[in-house]
Amino acid sequence: MPRAGTVALVGRPNAGKSTLMNRLLAEKLAIVSDKPQTTRHRIVGILSEPRGQVVFFDTPGVHRPLHRLNREMVRRATEALAEADVVCLIVDAAEPHGHGDRFLLDLVRASSQPRLLVLNKIDLVRKEKLLPRIALYAEGGAFAAIVPLSALDGDGCGLLLDEIFARLPEGPPLYDPELLTVHAERFLVAERIREKVLEATHDELPFTTAVLVESWADPGEEGVLRIGAAILVERDSHKGILVGKRGETIKKIGTAARLDLEDYLERRIFLDLRVRLEPDWRENPRLLAELDRHLLAPLDGDGATVADAEGDLPED
Repeated sequence: MPRAGTVALVGRPNAGKSTLMNRLLAEKLAIVSDKPQTTRHRIVGILSEPRGQVVFFDTPGVHRPLHRLNREMVRRATEALAEADVVCLIVDAAEPHGHGDRFLLDLVRASSQPRLLVLNKIDLVRKEKLLPRIALYAEGGAFAAIVPLSALDGDGCGLLLDEIFARLPEGPPLYDPELLTVHAERFLVAERIREKVLEATHDELPFTTAVLVESWADPGEEGVLRIGAAILVERDSHKGILVGKRGETIKKIGTAARLDLEDYLERRIFLDLRVRLEPDWRENPRLLAELDRHLLAPLDGDGATVADAEGDLPED
């Protein structure tokens, strides 16, 4: 029988979880950047093939939370860890083993599901340094398999899929095999805009910004899709940095986002992008709830996926 189940990709920030899921799906679903804490929600990616169906949970990096937003991020990661049929702990093999790795190792060991250890970024590590890391994680038999791989170039990813399918329960697909994800299209649009913000900013700005899609006017397949979005910032000085001298920075972000969205949606886009000051939004439960509601739920039927139309969108 074919197999089907859920797989949690957990790890520290910047371990390469999103890059790995995109590689396994052969599609860009989750945004990626060199900034830690890029992933803020549980991103669901669906891989369907003759062997069955894998539903990936790309989770936020587990870290010490300092804000309400970060506490929600860590909660989403630990919940995915408890709910999945298979757990994959993603470790950056190019980084030294530290306290954060030990904490995650203990967290994963406490789970009762089959566990796989993924040593990512082996393209950046010499073999003589990789073998001791493999031996370290092999101690105690906590993992059913240890898979060294490079999510960036795909080396070893096929072996990881083999190990995953071997441990999924037998059964029918959990979702329509035609689906790539369960998220509303406008959530993915907001994420792609945020990716361009991350690329254009540095220091603390990436951590203090969010993107909210405020309007979605679709005149039909032949017309221009008009999207209005706001970049939220916590300080007036941050607003000035994002706008830039004579509006150059926000124009650069908007142009990069529009081109990416036109390629992704395969249609012409008019993107109205603005910067909105929301002091301490990361601690504001009302605003965090608004972001979740606007990003993860359909907007009057616009920007929705097949899963939304069929009522299959699971509770977050």
